[in-house]
Amino acid sequence: MKDYINKFIFQLFVFSVALGLITYCLTFFLSKNYFSPVLPFLFPFFFSATVIVYNYIVKSVENKFSRFVNRFMLTTFLKLMVYMAVLLTYVFTHKEDAVTFILSFFL
Repeated sequence: MKDYINKFIFQLFVFSVALGLITYCLTFFLSKNYFSPVLPFLFPFFFSATVIVYNYIVKSVENKFSRFVNRFMLTTFLKLMVYMAVLLTYVFTHKEDAVTFILSFFL
């Protein structure tokens, strides 16, 4: 199982770096109004959240498969709530950057 986790983390890292490079290149062609100043911090945030949830889900399958569905649903719900809390906290504290942050967060 450890090989699956390491392979997943490597693929996720490559994907995150590729998206980061594409975003960096787009900053030269598009206006600065389209990009939130916290956009570079969203990549490690989503990377970390995905790795943590994936590790927890894989370990729950190893322990007892009958509890997998419950743990999967619970982690999905918690991840959604954490994402929503981060989104709303930033939007309410930085109103001038709210629209670009929301677009960056969802894309």
